[in-house]
Amino acid sequence: MDWRSINFDWNRARAFLVTAEEGSLAAAARALNLTQSTLSRQVAALERELGVSLFEKVGRKLEITPSGLELLEHVKAMSDAANQLSLRAAGKSASLEGLVRISASEANAAYVLPPILKTLREREPGIQIELIASNSSSDLRRREADIAVRNFEPTHAELIAKKLPDSLAGLYATQAYLDSLPQPLSKTSLAQAEYAGFSDNAAYLSGLKEMGVELDEHNFPYLTESHIVHWELAKRGACIGVMLELIGNNTAGLVSLTQLFKPRASEQQSALSAFPVQTWLVVHKELRSNRCIRVVFDYLFEQLKLLHQRLN
Repeated sequence: MDWRSINFDWNRARAFLVTAEEGSLAAAARALNLTQSTLSRQVAALERELGVSLFEKVGRKLEITPSGLELLEHVKAMSDAANQLSLRAAGKSASLEGLVRISASEANAAYVLPPILKTLREREPGIQIELIASNSSSDLRRREADIAVRNFEPTHAELIAKKLPDSLAGLYATQAYLDSLPQPLSKTSLAQAEYAGFSDNAAYLSGLKEMGVELDEHNFPYLTESHIVHWELAKRGACIGVMLELIGNNTAGLVSLTQLFKPRASEQQSALSAFPVQTWLVVHKELRSNRCIRVVFDYLFEQLKLLHQRLN
């Protein structure tokens, strides 16, 4: 092989790939923790090295050229190979020092994991934790995180998953907000209440309908994909919100509607059930042999399992 024929810098190829995937120089710069001017220079340098134009400005937008689109598939293959190399190398590490990145939903990241991670750091001070609070799933196969706490079962063969005990999510509101609804409080009252919802409330509406609470989109004046914003709206008395019971039942000033509408022997129809939620702890199989990541994974599983068992 003529190694002299490979005349481009991989870092510049990565800059091209991330810019294409993120859709703009600004977003790509944030993803790579670079300045926009540095990233722009890397992409321009790659264009000179390859002798092709990769992007063109169309109005304010940056669009990939046909030549860039053709080369993109090759750069993606290079990225996948680099990720595999990184995964295998990381899997061989026997050190108990280093960075471990954990991805979890905003609710878990903000309210469940902090005390667990505090005790982990006390036990293993050489381990640094990066906590990625996101309601979108991090791609463990592309090293967007090392470990993920998820609410669905992974299907990829490259991933190892351990199921935690199911948890429950319920409806919560302040007493003042509940007092503002038609009295005596009933499911008819709840049908006239306001709720914090999401961009897609289909499952939410369906679940409440099964419990005898008929709502429509007019009951959702607040829409947010942020669990923290959702929960703050409920805590401030703006509306009824939904949250994991292991968080909601330990939040002062909030009333659990599941407890309020607990089934009675004579009034089964008055019950308001909690929503079951699955929880899985996931890691890439290549990283399971990394001692540092294995210690964090096992400790998280042990502590989350104890927490779920204690509160359920």
